[in-house]
Amino acid sequence: MTNQPLRQLAPNPFDTCLDRYGLRLARAPLQTLQVNVGKLCNQACHHCHVDAGPKRTEVMTWETMARVLDWAKRHEIRDVDITGGAPEANPHFRRFVDGFLALGASVTARCNLTVLLEPGQEDFAAWYAERNVRLVCSLPCYTRANVDAQRGRGVFDKSIEALRRLNAVGYGIQERLMLDLVYNPGGAFLPGPQAKLEADYRQHLHADFGIEFTHLLTLANLPINRFAHWLEREGKYDAYLQLLEERFNPGTVPELMCRHLLSVDWRGYVYDCDFNQMLNLPLAGCMPRHLWDIDPATLEDSAIATGTHCLGCTAGAGSSCGGALSG
Repeated sequence: MTNQPLRQLAPNPFDTCLDRYGLRLARAPLQTLQVNVGKLCNQACHHCHVDAGPKRTEVMTWETMARVLDWAKRHEIRDVDITGGAPEANPHFRRFVDGFLALGASVTARCNLTVLLEPGQEDFAAWYAERNVRLVCSLPCYTRANVDAQRGRGVFDKSIEALRRLNAVGYGIQERLMLDLVYNPGGAFLPGPQAKLEADYRQHLHADFGIEFTHLLTLANLPINRFAHWLEREGKYDAYLQLLEERFNPGTVPELMCRHLLSVDWRGYVYDCDFNQMLNLPLAGCMPRHLWDIDPATLEDSAIATGTHCLGCTAGAGSSCGGALSG
């Protein structure tokens, strides 16, 4: 495949917002390699931008993982973020994590919590703790009604049990075992202030269940896949896009994850971010390329592929894999 840019389309609302403030979105030096190891998941959440679920068959093979590890070794990658689906559902996940750790990389795993209770996965809490893997775990609220509404009946209780198991091995308690929780809104609105929500989570989870965690990360729902379909069914799609555009925050742009992250799909193709991956929007607007065909140094200062959905990362306090981008 060639690396010729794709045909230029009319400016989208996000690009219009950038132009309004005289901003340019371009790549900084690579900091994080994010790998989506497949769309297989034990849950099918209403807000899932991946459209993951128990019936998905897209799963990264060990052959592809080996090529990713070889690339990471050659380019001395030190920060790896593994996601899915439920990444633990990939049969090669543990070997993949150990491969990165052997390279001296720090590993973050994005966990839905309930997968830790699946048959054969009960040892995952201890396995993670032995390796100092940072965990970023979905818990969109501290109440049963809100969590079950988003993620399915019974998910809240299972999530609480999983958190207790993680606390039992030191996660969220020992400094080396980071346990970050993720909040995302239950409807067509933006997250509240991250610090305030974190305080609320900490109070309720400790008082009601004795649970401790490290940080809370607030993420906005992006108007793609299942959440976009929900917005359309509810007749709220246009109003939500208007909200995102009206709340555009130019101060979030320098910190956007797409500036310092490469996103790899289950086949090894590369994108500017996980959201672009789900929309099949290739890296920098070029033809699709595999990770092993790319030298990350050549990407610095290159343009980033954008779309209307990017407004979700720059609205209000901003949103990224690391939570809010401004106070």
